[in-house]
Amino acid sequence: MFEKLGHGLVRRRKSVLALFIVAIIVTGAVGSLVFARLQNGGYSDPHSDSAKAAKYLTDTFHVKDPAIVLIADAGKDIANPAVVLNATKLETQLSQEADVVKTLSYWSAGGAPTLRSTDGKAGYIFLYAKEKDPTTATYLAKRIIAKYDGNHNGFHIYTGGFATFSYAISNRISKDLAVAEGISIPVTFILLAFVFGGLIASAMPLVVGVAAILGAFLALYLISLATGVSIFALNLVTGMGLGLGIDYSLLMVNRFREELHHGKSVEDAVANTVKTAGRTVFFSGITVLITLASLILFPQMFLKSFGYAGVTVVAMAILGALIPLPAILALLGDRIDKVVVRKSAITPKEDGRWAETARMVMKRPVAVVLLSLLVLGTLAAPIRNIVFSQVDSRVMPASSSIAISGKQMADRFPGQEGNPIEVVIPHAAMNAAAIESFKIALAATPGIAHLGGSEVIGDTMRLTAVHTMSSRVPAAEDLINRVRKIPAPKGTLIGGVAADYADSQAGIARTLPWSLLWIGIGVLVLLFAFTGSIILPIKAVILNIVSLSATMGVLTWVFIYGHLQWLTGKFTLTGSLDTSMVVLICVVTFGLSMDYELFLLSRIKEEHDSGKSNIEAVATGLQRSARIITAAALLLAVVFAAFLTSGVTSIKILGFGVAFAILLDASLVRALLVPALMRLFGERNWWAPQWMKRFTISH
Repeated sequence: MFEKLGHGLVRRRKSVLALFIVAIIVTGAVGSLVFARLQNGGYSDPHSDSAKAAKYLTDTFHVKDPAIVLIADAGKDIANPAVVLNATKLETQLSQEADVVKTLSYWSAGGAPTLRSTDGKAGYIFLYAKEKDPTTATYLAKRIIAKYDGNHNGFHIYTGGFATFSYAISNRISKDLAVAEGISIPVTFILLAFVFGGLIASAMPLVVGVAAILGAFLALYLISLATGVSIFALNLVTGMGLGLGIDYSLLMVNRFREELHHGKSVEDAVANTVKTAGRTVFFSGITVLITLASLILFPQMFLKSFGYAGVTVVAMAILGALIPLPAILALLGDRIDKVVVRKSAITPKEDGRWAETARMVMKRPVAVVLLSLLVLGTLAAPIRNIVFSQVDSRVMPASSSIAISGKQMADRFPGQEGNPIEVVIPHAAMNAAAIESFKIALAATPGIAHLGGSEVIGDTMRLTAVHTMSSRVPAAEDLINRVRKIPAPKGTLIGGVAADYADSQAGIARTLPWSLLWIGIGVLVLLFAFTGSIILPIKAVILNIVSLSATMGVLTWVFIYGHLQWLTGKFTLTGSLDTSMVVLICVVTFGLSMDYELFLLSRIKEEHDSGKSNIEAVATGLQRSARIITAAALLLAVVFAAFLTSGVTSIKILGFGVAFAILLDASLVRALLVPALMRLFGERNWWAPQWMKRFTISH
């Protein structure tokens, strides 16, 4: 099939190239519409109890969370008549802002003590927007920040709240992404010229990368018409698009050169390239695609969006590598090696440093395995102290207004007044005694500052309870779990921001085993079909788990312990890692590791099937593929490492985690552990029951 595809692309190379150019123009034009449709947030589990409580609060009680929370710091007693007068004028001015439907403050609430700072010098002002979801009122947040943040009307104003955070983080990510691309793209092009050895060849990743990125934008636009898509998905599209463009182009161009240097005609060289490297690209891409598709299983829109982005960008990268790239190679022919930058990269070596490394490793396989596992175990050791949470204002740079506002709220106000625990009790009239007992137990629960008011509409009661800790930290999750254990009337729902956080964490924990099962079965089946071995797929999965454990240990050491800030840039230590980002890193790096595993195993199997011994097949396979794997990993690491320039800690974690994981995998795992284990297993590497062999792919 792949060989026929190669011959067909050669014969119709000009038509294919013309169609590709038209497709790029169309997808670029339509796909660019996705930027206006991307959303913030998406961390909630829409099927949780907190989501059901939120529906009650919205539909029955018409309760809305404030979109913007302002702290008005007078620098003196806020009960002072002059301060009260200024505050009244300020709130009136705020209430007249376009799209503000209601305001509430310490002063308009009659001096409510819960809206007053502990030092008595500052008070809250809540702004409610017309949107049902306060996180979407980013346009209002932008205007309020510009007009009011800082000194205003006798107060120092600190701006916070859902809309402000959404605006601040999306604005920061957009700017940081431009900076990261401004760094990574020029550096990547320089490295590409060095790795490919010529300027013409180094332009080939653009073919696959542009096809992948623009195609993914178009797909995400179409998906956004039916469901929400997170703005964070852009980071994965650009990173994976460029990375896979480099990976697949390196593999295809390297094989094309190899075929030409063996005396093949251009048509035969292209056909054989598609037959061998193209098949590897297809199956490695499908493996990555299946791995990333596991993110769609999670209930949160944030993680689903990365699943949508991952599946589409990988699918488009596969198409880019298998359709337009071979057609361009057919048009270029021998000119692929023109404008030489590094001559040694042009001619593939039959034997060299990588083959020598493999033979050296296979002479001492036990020692290499033990030493490698010792290194990986040492790197993984800090994982025992890993703690998970979700993003809050501390994810932003400490100097940003949203982070300063968050610190003011945490330091100067006794509880989460704007984000209380919401309790919804249906059939309240039938449960008066049980409700009173519940309220007494709730008020006595450690972590509850005080109970708020209660309200009854129809036969449904709403209670509020203000807690002392931030809403998106492990302590809040623990509090919600304890509150839900309090005996309560049947049908009672616990909602609010802290409950939403707890349910989101529980949703991830509940879905994770199914996600892992999906990945495990998918990868094992595909690797078996590709290699015809039972041993190799199991070994690959185990090695990836060990490598991921080392990565998680290093992430803990860096982002929880606070080391290496000279490399990562300054960030606020929160004592935890963002759960969603950790899941994303694990899934992405697992997929990319399998990508490199297939690159390596395809060449080893090809050499083994040609009649070489296990040792020689491994040595030759490593020589032919390790340079590609190492170069691809280095280039992809540069793309993701550029995310370290971001001021958003979760993006730093993504960049550092993926870059470290792929470099670790391409060096220690692929160059040392895989050859050593291949030597130890010997011919048993290729074993499978005879009845299963018919399900494998003929190479």
